[in-house]
Amino acid sequence: MSLSARRVTLPAVTPLVLPTRVIKIYSEDETSRALEVPSDITARDVCQLLILKCHYVDDHCWTLFEHLIPLGLERIIEDHELVVEVLSNWGMEEENKLYFRKNYAKYEFFKNPMYFFPEHMVSFSTETNGEISPALILQMFLSSSTYPEIHGFLHVKEQGKKSWKKVYFLLRRSGLYFSTKGTSKEPRHLQFFSEFGNSDIYVSLAGKKKHGAPANYGFCFKPNKARGPRDLKMLCAEEEQSRMCWVTAVRLLKYGMQLYQNYMHPCHGRSGCSSQSISPMRSISENSLVAMDFSGEKSRIIDNPTEALLVAVEEGLAWRKKACLRLGSHSSPRACSQRSAISMAIHRSQPWFHHRISRDEAQRLIIQQGLVDGVFLVRDSQSNPRTFVLSMCHAQKIKHFQILPVEDDGKMFHSLDDGHTRFTDLIQLVEFYQLNKGVLPCKLKHYCARVSI
Repeated sequence: MSLSARRVTLPAVTPLVLPTRVIKIYSEDETSRALEVPSDITARDVCQLLILKCHYVDDHCWTLFEHLIPLGLERIIEDHELVVEVLSNWGMEEENKLYFRKNYAKYEFFKNPMYFFPEHMVSFSTETNGEISPALILQMFLSSSTYPEIHGFLHVKEQGKKSWKKVYFLLRRSGLYFSTKGTSKEPRHLQFFSEFGNSDIYVSLAGKKKHGAPANYGFCFKPNKARGPRDLKMLCAEEEQSRMCWVTAVRLLKYGMQLYQNYMHPCHGRSGCSSQSISPMRSISENSLVAMDFSGEKSRIIDNPTEALLVAVEEGLAWRKKACLRLGSHSSPRACSQRSAISMAIHRSQPWFHHRISRDEAQRLIIQQGLVDGVFLVRDSQSNPRTFVLSMCHAQKIKHFQILPVEDDGKMFHSLDDGHTRFTDLIQLVEFYQLNKGVLPCKLKHYCARVSI
């Protein structure tokens, strides 16, 4: 018996090509960039693309925001969300925008949950033995079997009216409820207010002006298929920490473990991350900066904080001295004048310097980029043209410190502590307080910058 082989020709497989769409992304200075993207691109993928195109450092704080201009609302687009799906909820004639900027607080609640869940706003659905730590509260949010309850008074805008009413609210895994009788949590007194499975939570950017809110700490639930402003469920807290607690809790209850995976694996987007395509992560914090001494035969780590600080300051002074000597004639009065002018103006090229912005604008910028300890910027003083102001965040509050000019032996210095610690320029001052908190409540960690794309 003979066997014969028969050749079978298989049809060629055509690769699946996803439809593409052109999207426009804006930065804080209102510059924009158009990108042609596939329909399954995530917010993290868009951020990654812009980071690579603009040659930024990827410290996993870059964020895509949805800005609803007519309503004055804004929200974080979570890293795993599909951008085209977000755009599909926009009306044809709505002038909304996508913004690309840093948000240091995006996942800060995983690092420092104690700042986001005040004790007086958290209770538990089951009996608990002993004190509950903030870390355990966070674990409960990620668990499907247990959950903490967020409760407190909020102002709510009455449906179809301009008036606001103060009501006691309770957030559970099943949705947001309000009490019809004081602070009672009895089921007969609780009325359903909103679910968050098919809604997104937004913060109000100008609640007082736009919606007549009693304070500027507004937020709202917007159904995915909302037909207009009447479908919005507007709320207002009495302080920023309260608003942040409510918004963070809703994000955790809505997305759960997905948020934690976004935080732990920031590169697991549509295209993933490869060592060839990603910039090295770089950030300024006490955990990533190490003082080294290279003066001997072998290099060594300087463990003593005081010694490390002295070395850093001395090295900075030596570097600036050499830079000034290279400017020209050492003894010429004109050269000295030039060096002094350059020393006093060198800060204008720094990303943390914001020139003539107001106190309110400085606070808005810091809030936008996240109320995390050490977020800061430096600006001109509005009250005194010869001074500067350091605006920074600590314990979710924004504080302002005046940088005063100090004259000594005909030379001008900058100081935060009435001349006890002096600096020849603002760069030296900022670098000093990045390493040492001194008179500040904490070290400077993250600067606010307006980037272009």
